[in-house]
Amino acid sequence: MNHGSLELAGWIAVAVVLVSLAIPWFLWGVETTAAGLPVWLWWHVGWMLLASVVFRLFADRAWGIGIETGDGTDGDSDHTERGVESR
Repeated sequence: MNHGSLELAGWIAVAVVLVSLAIPWFLWGVETTAAGLPVWLWWHVGWMLLASVVFRLFADRAWGIGIETGDGTDGDSDHTERGVESR
């Protein structure tokens, strides 16, 4: 498994965890509140903030990973033509 495949597998795992825990099933039915709002709502808001940070990292570091162009190269080759370093 090369570095690109390992990185792709890692981002897929991160995405699965983010999606799986976005809805706090384990807090449904819990009537505890904080600052007047249910705890499950705070979980969801916090989780969406975390998801936005992770998406920003993904967009900065791995956008286009796993995408191949018609010439057999990965989609990242365009970055070097524009003077942006490939990561």
